Amino acid sequence: MTDRKDELAANLAKVERRIAAACAAAGREREEVTLIVVTKTYPASDVRILAELGVRHVAENRDQDAAPKAAACSDLPLTWHFVGQLQTNKVRSVAGYADFVQSVDRAKLVTVLSREAVRAGREIGCLVQVALDAGENGRGERGGVAPDGIGELADLVAGAPGLRLDGLMTVAPLTGEYAGRERAAFDRLMDLSTDLRRSHPAATMVSAGMSADLEQAVTAGATHVRVGSAVLGVRSRLG
Repeated sequence: MTDRKDELAANLAKVERRIAAACAAAGREREEVTLIVVTKTYPASDVRILAELGVRHVAENRDQDAAPKAAACSDLPLTWHFVGQLQTNKVRSVAGYADFVQSVDRAKLVTVLSREAVRAGREIGCLVQVALDAGENGRGERGGVAPDGIGELADLVAGAPGLRLDGLMTVAPLTGEYAGRERAAFDRLMDLSTDLRRSHPAATMVSAGMSADLEQAVTAGATHVRVGSAVLGVRSRLG
């Protein structure tokens, strides 16, 4: 376990240096960017080590993995983010532990998430997931709503009991006009965030950037970066 703690500490330090350097280059304060460590496929023991090392925000993308892990780590001072595509039949479980759902992308999900948040007596922070690769159906390959659908969905979240509209999230698209252009994608997300804040001033979170492109996200103005493999190592493929 000591070896694993040393490994995670070294990786965290490298990521911290990257974020700090990106902030300095962009003229931002380091405190403006929150690191979320994506712990998907890794055990609760790693989450415990991360908490010992000072990590306070962790993320998961599959409820079947996240629910038991969150329960096993319920004594830790952690904020849990759900970042994967969320099926409505998993919402009741997710509403029990997620402090934030970053992948809100359709009206039906808002309705069910609101109902389950109220049932659980919780307020859940929501980010509208933006699909910059949205096709004719208005959705992206990895979920998300097209930019022209943000306003309507944001209004639904803002008016839903048990939910709080906190901002926007995106994943750099693999197809479409922004493929391979992470900085341009994140700049576009910041423009959409500016538009959103005109009608919802408190929706200031901008979640963008992962292990490979966190610098571009920080430069663009992201408030939260979601880093997995750079901290925990390269994941084994899920069966």
